[in-house]
Amino acid sequence: MTHPIVPYILELAAPIAHNLGLEVVSAVFRTNHSPPVLRLDIRNLTEDTGLEDCARMSRALDAFLDDEENPKPSMMPENYVLEVSSPGVQRALSSDREFISFRGFPVLVTASELWDGQREWLGNLVSRDEEFVHLSQKGRILKLPREIVQKVQLDDRKSRS
Repeated sequence: MTHPIVPYILELAAPIAHNLGLEVVSAVFRTNHSPPVLRLDIRNLTEDTGLEDCARMSRALDAFLDDEENPKPSMMPENYVLEVSSPGVQRALSSDREFISFRGFPVLVTASELWDGQREWLGNLVSRDEEFVHLSQKGRILKLPREIVQKVQLDDRKSRS
């Protein structure tokens, strides 16, 4: 379940990231830590995301959140830990941009129900359209119906095609 502060954080962090040549991929607010942890995953739009990208975003967002002039939601605690990192290689793809950016990359596709006797497929991502997720498995194109695709996740094992 997403914490109610996450949409607010995403809304204010997106333009800050954009000004730095970055993109906010996801955010999570973990209230089960003391102090709570606000974690943002970012991606560099032009090259591999590095430690300096995370540090720049952390400094910029921290300065914005600490500025008394900027409005804060009532649910924002006084003390929290801000973590900024890259999403890593084993994350799920969700946006059209990600499906284009990771074309040709090895992925693991998980279905919500059995399809052709399987629930998971490994292959190289070819594309995604309105109806199907297209994978290449050893040169053979596999079309998986989008309505059953639960998750498409980058796979760091050896290429499949």
